[in-house]
Amino acid sequence: MTEAVTNWAGNITYAARRVHRPASVDELRRIVAGAARVRALGTGHSFNRLADTDGDLVSLAALPTAISIDPQSGTVTVGGGVRYGELAAHLHAHGYALHNLASLPHISVAGACATATHGSGRHNGNLATAVRAIELVTATGDLLRLDGSHADFAGAVVGLGGLGIVANLTLAIEPAFDVAQYVYHGLSHASLTDNWAQILDSGYSVSFFTSWTGPDIDQIWIKRRTDRDNPAVDVDAWGITAADGPRHPVPGRPAHNCTGQLGVTGAWHTRLPHFRLDFTPSSGAELQSEYLVPATTALAALDAVDRIRDVVAPVLQICEIRTVAADELWLSMNHRRDSVAIHFTWIADTAAVAPVMDALEQALAPYSPRPHWGKLFGVGPDELRGRYERWADFAELLARYDPAGTFGNDFLDRYFPR
Repeated sequence: MTEAVTNWAGNITYAARRVHRPASVDELRRIVAGAARVRALGTGHSFNRLADTDGDLVSLAALPTAISIDPQSGTVTVGGGVRYGELAAHLHAHGYALHNLASLPHISVAGACATATHGSGRHNGNLATAVRAIELVTATGDLLRLDGSHADFAGAVVGLGGLGIVANLTLAIEPAFDVAQYVYHGLSHASLTDNWAQILDSGYSVSFFTSWTGPDIDQIWIKRRTDRDNPAVDVDAWGITAADGPRHPVPGRPAHNCTGQLGVTGAWHTRLPHFRLDFTPSSGAELQSEYLVPATTALAALDAVDRIRDVVAPVLQICEIRTVAADELWLSMNHRRDSVAIHFTWIADTAAVAPVMDALEQALAPYSPRPHWGKLFGVGPDELRGRYERWADFAELLARYDPAGTFGNDFLDRYFPR
């Protein structure tokens, strides 16, 4: 290999023989056409070997930052190397917005959509639900465009990099809006249970943070659109207290890394993420897992985690609980079910975290959790395929689009053998 390349967290060193950084789509097409095995490398925010390959690794970061807004169709088309922070600033400058953003604006649009990465909000689909068309570089180096009228579209959007390398994506946009963000403390387990629906409905996006050192919630982050009527935040009934200053989700971390709080109104792209684009949110010394369960079983699933909190807490930095609306994308963790995502940011110690993750997956198993494709998990293919209605259809799609396994790797081949 010409250079050692790691993911952002440093827990993965990629096994690729070569790393390419094409400066144009034509150069990307030539690289792909000449490779026996090839995978795309986004911004490295996957914590497993989903992006790895024993062949050629392609970084799209050097591609032109192509962003083209079409006001008539209400869409924007972006190149495969564009990050959400870059896209959001461009959209806002022209009076537009995306429906939602993840906690980090640093991640690539293509990588986030390929893994169904999400923000929060009961009525907000994951980031991939904004996709209206996708243009792939296939194994032959050809360009293939799919849109919502194509029978394969819903299978290709969350494609795990297995159908081709994304050259361009077209996303739905809407008029720009402002958001005010509030942080609260002191939500008891009883109040969470009694007021669950009301709290979730109190904002456009709501996140709960807990260290699992006890049954209570440490912080609630509520993001409210100022262009909509918002139900009241009932601090008395819920027994919560507004934070008296900016907060970071992880105790002891600097709050200036985070987006504006205290109810100060700001543009959508400066409030929907938790972290500011101009700051590194952490040192990367962490591991992450996330499991999405049906919204109807969320409280029971949280109780299951609570029962093993003495196992979880010693290796945990913070846990975030969010909601995501159902969609029709075949490999989306939210496919045909409204979901609650339970996200774990662990300490950077794989040996210590692995047995805890196993215990957690056993505790959550009755609730059919779907792990985030870009995070650490141990759920095997036999168990996981039963949690996706269109699993076999996606396997057929992989075999049809990439029969030679050019875009395969050990991770993908384990779950979808050809």
